[in-house]
Amino acid sequence: MTLKEFFELIGDNPTSVLGYFLFIPICALIAGIMGKNEGHLSPWKYFYSTLIYLVAVPGIFSIALNIYKFLFDRGSALDADIYFQILPIISMVITFLIIRKNVSLELIPGFRNLTGLLVMIFAVFALMWGLDRTRIFMVAFVNIPFYFVLLIFVGLLLFVKFGWDRLMTPSKTNG
Repeated sequence: MTLKEFFELIGDNPTSVLGYFLFIPICALIAGIMGKNEGHLSPWKYFYSTLIYLVAVPGIFSIALNIYKFLFDRGSALDADIYFQILPIISMVITFLIIRKNVSLELIPGFRNLTGLLVMIFAVFALMWGLDRTRIFMVAFVNIPFYFVLLIFVGLLLFVKFGWDRLMTPSKTNG
Protein backbone atom coordinates (compact mmCIF):
# COMPACT_ATOMS: atom_id res chain seq x y z
CA MET A 1 0.00 0.00 0.00
CA THR A 2 1.36 3.38 -0.96
CA LEU A 3 0.92 6.59 0.98
CA LYS A 4 -1.48 7.85 -1.67
CA GLU A 5 -3.61 4.70 -1.36
CA PHE A 6 -3.60 5.07 2.42
CA PHE A 7 -4.77 8.68 2.16
CA GLU A 8 -7.51 7.66 -0.28
CA LEU A 9 -8.64 4.84 2.03
CA ILE A 10 -8.94 7.13 5.02
CA GLY A 11 -10.35 9.93 2.87
CA ASP A 12 -13.24 7.66 1.93
CA ASN A 13 -14.03 7.23 5.66
CA PRO A 14 -13.13 10.57 7.24
CA THR A 15 -15.01 10.05 10.50
CA SER A 16 -12.00 8.67 12.36
CA VAL A 17 -9.71 11.46 11.13
CA LEU A 18 -12.23 14.14 12.08
CA GLY A 19 -12.78 12.50 15.46
CA TYR A 20 -9.06 12.30 16.16
CA PHE A 21 -8.33 15.92 15.29
CA LEU A 22 -11.36 17.18 17.22
CA PHE A 23 -10.72 14.96 20.25
CA ILE A 24 -7.27 16.33 21.03
CA PRO A 25 -8.19 20.05 21.28
CA ILE A 26 -11.29 19.09 23.29
CA CYS A 27 -9.08 17.11 25.71
CA ALA A 28 -6.75 20.11 25.98
CA LEU A 29 -9.72 22.37 26.70
CA ILE A 30 -11.08 20.05 29.40
CA ALA A 31 -7.62 19.68 30.94
CA GLY A 32 -7.26 23.47 30.96
CA ILE A 33 -10.54 23.80 32.84
CA MET A 34 -9.80 21.00 35.31
CA GLY A 35 -6.17 21.94 35.96
CA LYS A 36 -6.51 25.70 35.94
CA ASN A 37 -3.12 27.30 36.78
CA GLU A 38 -1.64 23.86 37.54
CA GLY A 39 -0.33 23.06 34.07
CA HIS A 40 3.28 23.27 35.21
CA LEU A 41 2.74 20.54 37.84
CA SER A 42 3.70 16.94 37.28
CA PRO A 43 0.57 15.11 36.10
CA TRP A 44 -0.71 17.93 33.92
CA LYS A 45 2.52 18.76 32.13
CA TYR A 46 2.94 15.13 31.04
CA PHE A 47 -0.66 15.00 29.86
CA TYR A 48 -0.10 18.19 27.89
CA SER A 49 3.12 16.74 26.49
CA THR A 50 1.19 13.68 25.27
CA LEU A 51 -1.47 15.86 23.66
CA ILE A 52 1.16 18.02 21.99
CA TYR A 53 2.95 15.04 20.50
CA LEU A 54 -0.33 13.41 19.39
CA VAL A 55 -1.24 16.52 17.43
CA ALA A 56 2.22 17.84 16.48
CA VAL A 57 3.55 14.74 14.73
CA PRO A 58 0.70 14.65 12.18
CA GLY A 59 0.72 18.46 12.01
CA ILE A 60 4.43 18.61 11.21
CA PHE A 61 4.01 15.80 8.69
CA SER A 62 1.18 17.74 7.08
CA ILE A 63 3.27 20.92 6.92
CA ALA A 64 6.15 18.98 5.36
CA LEU A 65 3.75 17.34 2.90
CA ASN A 66 2.35 20.75 1.94
CA ILE A 67 5.81 22.20 1.45
CA TYR A 68 6.84 19.24 -0.67
CA LYS A 69 3.65 19.37 -2.73
CA PHE A 70 3.76 23.10 -3.41
CA LEU A 71 7.53 23.55 -3.86
CA PHE A 72 8.62 20.36 -5.56
CA ASP A 73 5.48 18.98 -7.23
CA ARG A 74 4.22 22.48 -7.99
CA GLY A 75 0.73 21.46 -6.90
CA SER A 76 -2.21 23.79 -6.67
CA ALA A 77 -3.57 24.99 -3.34
CA LEU A 78 -7.03 24.15 -4.65
CA ASP A 79 -6.07 20.47 -4.78
CA ALA A 80 -5.18 20.35 -1.07
CA ASP A 81 -6.77 17.49 0.85
CA ILE A 82 -8.72 18.94 3.77
CA TYR A 83 -8.28 15.87 5.97
CA PHE A 84 -4.52 15.46 5.55
CA GLN A 85 -3.14 18.85 4.56
CA ILE A 86 -5.31 21.37 6.38
CA LEU A 87 -7.08 19.74 9.36
CA PRO A 88 -3.90 18.51 11.16
CA ILE A 89 -2.38 22.00 11.00
CA ILE A 90 -5.53 23.69 12.29
CA SER A 91 -5.88 21.13 15.08
CA MET A 92 -2.22 21.56 16.03
CA VAL A 93 -2.47 25.36 16.21
CA ILE A 94 -5.72 25.27 18.21
CA THR A 95 -4.29 22.70 20.64
CA PHE A 96 -1.13 24.76 21.15
CA LEU A 97 -3.18 27.91 21.79
CA ILE A 98 -5.44 26.14 24.30
CA ILE A 99 -2.51 24.60 26.17
CA ARG A 100 -0.58 27.87 26.13
CA LYS A 101 -3.42 29.57 28.03
CA ASN A 102 -2.79 27.29 31.01
CA VAL A 103 0.96 26.71 30.93
CA SER A 104 4.04 28.06 29.21
CA LEU A 105 5.02 25.70 26.42
CA GLU A 106 8.64 25.92 27.57
CA LEU A 107 7.66 23.97 30.71
CA ILE A 108 6.21 21.06 28.69
CA PRO A 109 8.64 18.11 28.56
CA GLY A 110 10.03 17.57 25.07
CA PHE A 111 8.61 20.73 23.51
CA ARG A 112 12.07 22.15 22.80
CA ASN A 113 13.01 18.93 20.99
CA LEU A 114 9.88 19.24 18.88
CA THR A 115 10.59 22.82 17.87
CA GLY A 116 14.22 21.90 17.13
CA LEU A 117 13.02 19.08 14.87
CA LEU A 118 10.67 21.46 13.09
CA VAL A 119 13.45 23.99 12.50
CA MET A 120 15.76 21.26 11.17
CA ILE A 121 13.10 19.89 8.80
CA PHE A 122 12.45 23.36 7.38
CA ALA A 123 16.18 24.00 7.01
CA VAL A 124 16.61 20.75 5.07
CA PHE A 125 13.59 21.54 2.89
CA ALA A 126 15.03 24.98 2.18
CA LEU A 127 18.36 23.39 1.27
CA MET A 128 16.69 20.80 -0.97
CA TRP A 129 14.54 23.48 -2.59
CA GLY A 130 17.65 25.54 -3.30
CA LEU A 131 19.31 22.51 -4.88
CA ASP A 132 16.15 21.85 -6.90
CA ARG A 133 16.05 25.45 -8.17
CA THR A 134 19.70 25.45 -9.20
CA ARG A 135 19.29 22.13 -11.06
CA ILE A 136 22.78 20.99 -10.03
CA PHE A 137 21.75 17.38 -9.61
CA MET A 138 19.38 17.23 -12.58
CA VAL A 139 21.93 15.74 -14.95
CA ALA A 140 23.40 13.25 -12.48
CA PHE A 141 20.15 11.92 -10.99
CA VAL A 142 17.57 11.78 -13.73
CA ASN A 143 15.78 8.65 -12.53
CA ILE A 144 16.62 8.28 -8.85
CA PRO A 145 14.47 5.99 -6.74
CA PHE A 146 12.48 7.45 -3.89
CA TYR A 147 14.47 5.64 -1.20
CA PHE A 148 17.60 7.41 -2.44
CA VAL A 149 15.89 10.79 -2.12
CA LEU A 150 14.83 9.75 1.38
CA LEU A 151 18.43 8.83 2.24
CA ILE A 152 19.62 12.20 0.95
CA PHE A 153 16.94 13.91 3.08
CA VAL A 154 18.00 12.01 6.21
CA GLY A 155 21.66 12.77 5.49
CA LEU A 156 20.93 16.46 5.08
CA LEU A 157 18.85 16.37 8.26
CA LEU A 158 21.79 14.90 10.19
CA PHE A 159 24.16 17.43 8.59
CA VAL A 160 21.93 20.34 9.57
CA LYS A 161 21.54 18.93 13.12
CA PHE A 162 25.30 18.61 13.48
CA GLY A 163 25.77 22.18 12.25
CA TRP A 164 22.98 23.48 14.48
CA ASP A 165 24.47 21.76 17.53
CA ARG A 166 27.91 23.18 16.74
CA LEU A 167 26.41 26.63 16.29
CA MET A 168 24.44 26.56 19.55
CA THR A 169 27.12 24.96 21.74
CA PRO A 170 29.38 27.59 23.32
CA SER A 171 32.98 27.18 22.24
CA LYS A 172 35.57 26.25 24.85
CA THR A 173 38.67 28.38 24.63
CA ASN A 174 41.89 27.89 26.53
CA GLY A 175 42.75 30.85 28.65
